[in-house]
Amino acid sequence: MRQSFTGRRKGGTRQVVATNLSRLDDEDYPSVSMGQAAELLGVQPAFLRSLDTAGVLHPHRTGGGHRRYSRRQLTLAGRLRELLDDGHTLASAQAIADLEDRLLVSDRARERADEARREADDARDRATEALDSARSDLRDRADELRRARAQLDDARGEIEDLTSRLRDGAGSRD
Repeated sequence: MRQSFTGRRKGGTRQVVATNLSRLDDEDYPSVSMGQAAELLGVQPAFLRSLDTAGVLHPHRTGGGHRRYSRRQLTLAGRLRELLDDGHTLASAQAIADLEDRLLVSDRARERADEARREADDARDRATEALDSARSDLRDRADELRRARAQLDDARGEIEDLTSRLRDGAGSRD
């Protein structure tokens, strides 16, 4: 999805094409150059190159071979720098960062599962309330039906009595 913007430049019109800017919101989009990344992290570019050489961080390469980093990679590089500054070796820093990442993924999955469980519990509670209400309504209607049947039985008995009296009265006149 491309959007076009027109700008003026020294008397002429220049068409500027803005590509999908939402990619910048993607944590994995490689939008930061090595110099920018080093500046943002407060490290030397050599540190970032060493992470690449060690196979810890795999930046995207442009057509010209320049390294580009994503926000996720910058976060990892920053955490590795902290761990290295705390005295950890690169291998242990990488293991710690990996375990922290796994823990974060696990926590998020657990939170989603807990939310799904709460939603299922709420749905079950609503269904139970609806079922209880339907059962109560059914009991009320069954009671109404029993009363109506009793009234019909009473009416049928009265009709039979009246019919019997009519027959008896008609027979006694003859």
